[in-house]
Amino acid sequence: MKEYKFYGWQTADIMDSHGRTPREYYDLLAQVWSAETCAPRLRQDWTPENRTLGQCSITAFLIQDIYGGKIYGIPRDNGNFHCFNVVGDCVFDLTSEQFGETVLDYTNCPEQNRNTHFEKTEKKERYELLKKRLKEKCGHSTER
Repeated sequence: MKEYKFYGWQTADIMDSHGRTPREYYDLLAQVWSAETCAPRLRQDWTPENRTLGQCSITAFLIQDIYGGKIYGIPRDNGNFHCFNVVGDCVFDLTSEQFGETVLDYTNCPEQNRNTHFEKTEKKERYELLKKRLKEKCGHSTER
C-alpha cells in the first residue's frame, strides 16, 4: 500500500458510493489544491511542496459532504482551529502534513460548525472552488 503523510491514513478505509477511500480523495485533491484555495492569511507561504497549507476547513467540509460524519477543530493561534474529519470510528486529517513534524493532539477537540465557518464569504468561495475542481477530477458530484 502506498504510504501517505496525512494523519490517520493507515485506517482511512471507509468508502463512498463510488468506492473511493479518503486516501484516493487525497490523491485527487493534491491535484487541485492551490494558492487560490489557500486561506488568504497563509497564501504568501503556499507552495506546491506544501499544498495542504491553509486548506483544512474547506477540505474537511468537502470530505464531510462525501462521507458524512463530523468536523472537529484543534485549537491553534489567534482563536483559529485546524479542522479534521471523524466518520464513525475513522479519524483522519487530509491536510495535517502542512505542519511538518509537529504532532497535533486530536483528542477532546470542539466540533466545528459549517455555518460558522462559511460566514466568511472568502472561505465559502474557496470551498465552492475546491468542490468544483474536485468534481471535475472525479467526473461526478461529491455529495452523498
